[in-house]
Amino acid sequence: MTVTITPFGAADEAAIEQAYQVGAAWVAADLPDYPPFCGRRFRAVFRQPMPGHEPVALLAHLDGVPAGYLLLDLPQLDNAENASADLVVHPGYRRRSVGRALFEHGRVALRERGRKRVTAMGPEHLPGEPDRPSPATAFAAATGAANALVDVRRRLDTTGLDQRRLDSLLAEARARAAGYEVVFWRGATPDEFVADVAYLDGRLVVDAPMGDLDWEPEQVDAERVRGAELALAARGKRRYHAGVRHQASGRLVAWTLLDVGASADWHAFQQITIVDPDHRGRRLGLLAKIENLRHLLAHEPAVRAIDTFNAASNNHMIAINEQLGFRARDRWGNWQLEL
Repeated sequence: MTVTITPFGAADEAAIEQAYQVGAAWVAADLPDYPPFCGRRFRAVFRQPMPGHEPVALLAHLDGVPAGYLLLDLPQLDNAENASADLVVHPGYRRRSVGRALFEHGRVALRERGRKRVTAMGPEHLPGEPDRPSPATAFAAATGAANALVDVRRRLDTTGLDQRRLDSLLAEARARAAGYEVVFWRGATPDEFVADVAYLDGRLVVDAPMGDLDWEPEQVDAERVRGAELALAARGKRRYHAGVRHQASGRLVAWTLLDVGASADWHAFQQITIVDPDHRGRRLGLLAKIENLRHLLAHEPAVRAIDTFNAASNNHMIAINEQLGFRARDRWGNWQLEL
């Protein structure tokens, strides 16, 4: 058996398609309750990267057959010593040195670019088998990577929402949020809020539990927000936002985002939820999340499942999500390797 590794980029349509087929097989096998692997999102990674990020991609062939890929993401504006990675081997070609060959080539590429560490995320256990490590866990451990942060994925079944419970929680939150109002938008952020969204987005690494991940806060400004919006639109993300505005100052002091991908109208991800530290203790996060959930469902009635990830130690956000009805599905490791 011969494994060959070749780099590819945005101009190599054939390699992108081959890598996409590998990714589709991986999701179908290892994440059976996920939406199908999204071709539009995958192709946009090469054609419209997130602002301040450089993709580096390697494709593996096993005896001439596409068998795996490695996609490296290299931050350019901050975290210049770090990289993140998606290393995927087709389920039909595992345990044949494909992953190891991709890993070794990737390590060389990262060292050449001055990177000192790399992180990767993956489920800890096989679907439905919590006592058996997943291929991602076994491979990461074999490389010497450490599990620097444990995330738990929770899912909300929107077909069984307890609307009376949500009404009660919403009334309680509104009673604590006198002097604030909720605003909604879809897609691009209104100009009046873009500076506040940039500030809140930049606080995420500061405020969220990061475990042992060596990751510095991102310097987010309005230009970077606009660039990210274009990249997400290219990926086919339909984005639903709720913000909480402080009436006295006019500032947006809390913000949450839900998005629906292009590959499945039945599924959404709960993305960022963050509250300015000066305005915490007023149930603004709970207020924004309930309001945005209803905002999403008013426009996306086909959505029946919403997934979210929280650090296992993020007790505050977990409590809010469980109040809404989110329930744990599986655990994911954030693996970090010093190069």
